[in-house]
Amino acid sequence: MVLLDTHIWVWWADEDAQLSDSAKATIAQETEVAISAISCWEIAKAAERGALRLDGPLEDWMGAALSEPRIRLIPLTPEIAIESTRLPRPFHRDPADQIIVATARVLGASLLTADRKIRRYPHVSTV
Repeated sequence: MVLLDTHIWVWWADEDAQLSDSAKATIAQETEVAISAISCWEIAKAAERGALRLDGPLEDWMGAALSEPRIRLIPLTPEIAIESTRLPRPFHRDPADQIIVATARVLGASLLTADRKIRRYPHVSTV
């Protein structure tokens, strides 16, 4: 299983050219693709403030993006919430990133991200 960072999920769902060939290959080989529930919130907030333009209403986009049969939506559990507050330092202060990294750590999953800060963080497996 691989956990997609929010931007990777958007690029994958929208078939955006920003998604690298290696990221596409990683996703293609997985039988299960995890999405943190916090990514739904991040997308909704980005759409709300105009930082993300979606084809059609947010509800339609979200429904379609979550309908891929391999997707497993990971809820924010107490274990993930606690882990997000106990990440080995240093880690940046973005709470959504903290939850996504904690989710990967709790699941024992690799995190597919293009975020350089997260990729440099040695306490989570990234691809």
